[in-house]
Amino acid sequence: MDSTTSDGVDRPASERRRAGAEQLAGELLVVGAGTVGRWLAGVLAAELDSSVAFADADRAAADAAAEAVGGRAVALDTDERFAAVCVAVPISAAAEAVATHAPRAEHALYDVTGEMAAPVAAMAEHAPERERASFHPLFAPENAPGRIAVVPDAPGPITDAIRAALEAGGNAVFETSVEEHDTAMETVQARAHAAVLAFALAAEDVPRRFDTPVSGPLRELAAQVANGSSGVYGEIQGAFDGAGEVAAAAERIAEASPEAFEELYREAGVAFEQPGPAPSHRPDRESDGGEADRTASGSDRPSG
Repeated sequence: MDSTTSDGVDRPASERRRAGAEQLAGELLVVGAGTVGRWLAGVLAAELDSSVAFADADRAAADAAAEAVGGRAVALDTDERFAAVCVAVPISAAAEAVATHAPRAEHALYDVTGEMAAPVAAMAEHAPERERASFHPLFAPENAPGRIAVVPDAPGPITDAIRAALEAGGNAVFETSVEEHDTAMETVQARAHAAVLAFALAAEDVPRRFDTPVSGPLRELAAQVANGSSGVYGEIQGAFDGAGEVAAAAERIAEASPEAFEELYREAGVAFEQPGPAPSHRPDRESDGGEADRTASGSDRPSG
């Protein structure tokens, strides 16, 4: 896959990987030893032949992650410095983790937390002279590869190489802005999850033989979300607005007269009468909640 690098020149992904790899003379530090951090470290170790260190308040988790990818574990308060630092913690811990670990980044700082406004602002504040990028894998690690949104806030050879490595791993990386991404997450995550969970809470235990083409897939979605992790979905609800709008819409439907319901039905139809083209990159394997799954303080977070 070809792409334009930070210098504005189109170069093959393999060339960008080589250029960035030359910059990565030292180790990569991943802050957060959960499944997202491990997945990312594994991709970079394989594609860039880089050495990786993990830092986590749960030293056993850092040790296990290091063993899994052939790296090493370091103390969360290490005074070592690294070629690049990746913040792979939950959304609520992202800004603080960036502030804490930015001084350890010699060349590049990036995150994979799932929300972009706070970490991008924190990286700009605490690492103004470093390369910076925010990546959001739109899938759980067990469903990789998939689509990855990126805000290349201050790109350079290392962030170019990281992006190229993710592409070489089979992922489709696309650029966005902080505002576009976080606004989109209000619908594709916060509202979608709220609607599915609301159905799960309201639904009766009905035999499957009564399923319809609508209720059957919705039941499966409800099972996927409800059997995931309250931690992941709670982080998303806390970070993005949307649940209130779902509740308000449900109330409008519940209280609508036949005429008002017809209007609401038309309104919904207009919203979806010309959907954009369906993403072609492995949509069948997507899963929400793909942000990091362990906080820097060591609390558990699932993969989604």
